[in-house]
Amino acid sequence: MQLTATGPQTVQRAEGESVTLGCTYTPSPSDTGELDIEWSVVSPDTTQKDQLLMSYTSGTKYIHADHALAKGLDFTASDPSMGDASLSIALLSPAHSATYQCKVKKSPGVDMRKVSLVVMAKPSVPKCWVEGGEMVGEAVSLHCKSAQGSTPLKYMWRRERGGPMPSAATQNSVTGELVISNHSQSFAGIYLCEATNAVGAEQCRINLRANKPPNRAAVIVGTVVGSLLLIILLLLFICLLLCKLSDRPRYEKEVSNEIREDAPAPESRPISRGASRSASQHPEVTYSQVGKSELSCFHEGRIYTPSTNSPGCTPVKYDSKFGYAV
Repeated sequence: MQLTATGPQTVQRAEGESVTLGCTYTPSPSDTGELDIEWSVVSPDTTQKDQLLMSYTSGTKYIHADHALAKGLDFTASDPSMGDASLSIALLSPAHSATYQCKVKKSPGVDMRKVSLVVMAKPSVPKCWVEGGEMVGEAVSLHCKSAQGSTPLKYMWRRERGGPMPSAATQNSVTGELVISNHSQSFAGIYLCEATNAVGAEQCRINLRANKPPNRAAVIVGTVVGSLLLIILLLLFICLLLCKLSDRPRYEKEVSNEIREDAPAPESRPISRGASRSASQHPEVTYSQVGKSELSCFHEGRIYTPSTNSPGCTPVKYDSKFGYAV
């Protein structure tokens, strides 16, 4: 018995794809026993038994579904007894990454072959962006990054439109960074980044511009003029504030010295000593109580009111406002 498959010992495939692990054989004339074909997963631990996936014995195919890797397994040929015991796996997943062993036995002959399968994820569509102001004469860097994908990932920048890659540009295939140390108008254009690994590739594009730097002299002059105007406004504000503060005491002094003409005259007090003296000086006048206005007279030692009639009596009226008779 001799296995004649000549495929690679290590197979790399993308997740979601299908694969065929080759295992063709040629029995010798002396191999007259019953044909037995087995596909199994080799345990990385040599002290553990290999896991049987599928077998073919006495014209019958058996799939050992107790193992997760048995899903999607089948023989490539409809009749494996015709010399082709190759294995096909549909809809690959990372769980299918393993070392597989094909064993063909027909007594007294037996032979086997191992194939390593590596299931990888393709790179996702990378994101391209630029860092820096894209100013002429300054450094600018382009970046490219895939969020998903099995390692190792490799990044490669190239100029799609606008001419060849700048001679001053340096790129890092691991980080995906392209650095242009001295940007110029001739470097503007469309740049393409391609992210690749062993099972796939994806691209992104970015438009690199070349902006003229601003006039530094104009910026400096504008800054100086703006600063001077701000200082002048601040000084004017301080002067106005000081003038207001200096006028306030003088105004308060004038207000305190001002005599209000419309203020009412002070009310007279009740009869005091001065009133008593006035009464002594004018014994014939009798004063009535403040707040009342009455007519009275004094004649021959007697006081007469308007209710009494006294001949020869001249009425005297008391004015409550001034506090004496008028």
